[in-house]
Amino acid sequence: MNSRLPLLLLSVMASAGCTVGPEPRTPSPESLGVPARFQSSPTPQAANAAELADWWDTFDDPVLAQLVEQALAANSNIDAAGARVRQARAALKSTRAGSWPTLDFGTSASRLMGVGPDAQVPDRTTYDAGFDARYELDLFGGQRRAVQASMADLAAVEANLHSTQLTVAAEVALNYVDARLAQRQLAIARANLSSQDETLQIVQWRVQAGLVGALDLEQARQLRAQTAATVPLREQALSSALNRLSVLTGSAPGAVDALFAPVAPIPMAVASDIAVPAEMLRRRPDVTAAERTLIAETARIGVREADLYPSLGLSGSLSGNTSNWGDLTNASYGSLAAGLTAPIFQGGRLRAAVEQQRAAAIQALAVYRDTVLVALEESENALVAISVTERREGELAIAEEAARNATVLARSQYQAGIIDFNSLLDSERSLLTTETSRAAA
Repeated sequence: MNSRLPLLLLSVMASAGCTVGPEPRTPSPESLGVPARFQSSPTPQAANAAELADWWDTFDDPVLAQLVEQALAANSNIDAAGARVRQARAALKSTRAGSWPTLDFGTSASRLMGVGPDAQVPDRTTYDAGFDARYELDLFGGQRRAVQASMADLAAVEANLHSTQLTVAAEVALNYVDARLAQRQLAIARANLSSQDETLQIVQWRVQAGLVGALDLEQARQLRAQTAATVPLREQALSSALNRLSVLTGSAPGAVDALFAPVAPIPMAVASDIAVPAEMLRRRPDVTAAERTLIAETARIGVREADLYPSLGLSGSLSGNTSNWGDLTNASYGSLAAGLTAPIFQGGRLRAAVEQQRAAAIQALAVYRDTVLVALEESENALVAISVTERREGELAIAEEAARNATVLARSQYQAGIIDFNSLLDSERSLLTTETSRAAA
């Protein structure tokens, strides 16, 4: 019986290279319907990865760059995502530990003492020490699949960290632009308010001179009050954006207000090269996270399938018992055993676990495909928005210049009595609307 044990071990270990379960693979871009180019960009260019890493530098705004760097270093969401990465790394180490044997050591000492003056047994100390070792062979690759899944989990969590960093940086940039826009629109409102104060003064003089009626005066007062009512709204928008920036940078509201004391223009980014869709997908951390999650769930199918097959465990022990610590080595004895176990009847539990994991992998594939399609949709929409806004801003620049000239002419002609007050009123309203719209564009 004992002579057959080594042969049995050798025959079983010879098949240990088998790994069950499907090999995790990422679907090709073609199978996901990824186009060769964006519809809104017929001639894509290769993007500069170095510029994309610090994309906020393209705005050439030192205050924006400072705020982004502060947020990346102190934002609470980024700290939480970093902790999840450390947790995933520890989980990977724990999973890899299952590929190694375990070794335990134990020792004890006991004292046997004689009782009474006529005791026949002398006092004696006994020492016990021993090692226990266990190892389970990965015959069908279940452990290898588990490590593969854990590595993919770590990659997904790292991609989520990168996604969180990009999201925080983008939110800082958006709120920074909102703050500068609020400052710009506040300046526009105050400038128009000052101009309308002059118009109101002109109307008052003409009313006193009997040249126009009180209707012109009331209309001038109404326009002036409507413009003045927009000032608190702009101030509120500015305060909200500044408070949000403070929180994003890990500080209490009011911490960044001093940076905006010198009013600066709305930052404008330099247009970067447009990547082909497949390259854009490789750069998006949300796509990477979904892809790694698909790899992990597919690998876990092999973990569940390995439970359907036999497992071989080896165990050994070495122990000793002596009354002299120095003789413990000579008094030791050991044992080695191998055990082969195989599932026979589990009521369908193991196969149900395999089917459950296959369904989880199908779900991960659907999520990955949807993430890819949403990324393509967002990129197409962004390219269209850039093109449309550039054209719109150009037309609004012409409209703003014309509205300003029209207001100057209308005020001059109204003073001379050539036009009625409604024409001047329309000109001033149009100027305020056009300036505000261009700033937003």
